[in-house]
Amino acid sequence: MNTARDLKKELRTVALARRDALDAAWRAEVGQALAAHAAGLAPAAGSVISGFWPMRSELDVRPLMAALFARGARIGLPAILDKTTIVFREYRADTSMIDMGFGTQGPSDTAAVLDPDIMLVPLAAFDARGHRIGYGAGYYDRAIGRLKAKGRAPRLIGIAFDCQEVDRVPDEPHDEPLFELLTESGLRRFGDT
Repeated sequence: MNTARDLKKELRTVALARRDALDAAWRAEVGQALAAHAAGLAPAAGSVISGFWPMRSELDVRPLMAALFARGARIGLPAILDKTTIVFREYRADTSMIDMGFGTQGPSDTAAVLDPDIMLVPLAAFDARGHRIGYGAGYYDRAIGRLKAKGRAPRLIGIAFDCQEVDRVPDEPHDEPLFELLTESGLRRFGDT
């Protein structure tokens, strides 16, 4: 019998293969087009938004992060502290970046640690209910759990291409569902998450 973990692994593999097959130039165009959504995300000046440095064939949110910064948001990028923990360190255009593993980069430990009000969440797959499959390490679920334990409720916006949608993600108690999802088709809101 397949466990939820086994099913997630299968769905992750299928969704990532579809994402990897997308034309690289088109993926870059979509990343640029996402910047137009900065106004719709409407952060108040000084709001903290966590983004991420793209790896492999992920949708590139750097243009969106730049547009959000221009609107007065503070930007945090994930920094891997150990095998279970990420924090979000402040990122600015002049920030010194270091290798974070997994083919991604983040600010060095001299950058301030921020607690996001809005989180742009990378993912491997998602379903129509707002449930997501990450890359299997659980970093984001634990980071969101820690923020909730502090009394914070960040707005969770998944970032993906439409082709990463699957019929149903097997959700587990520790999984944190998304509030919204931003793809090349625009911003999609989910029901009661």
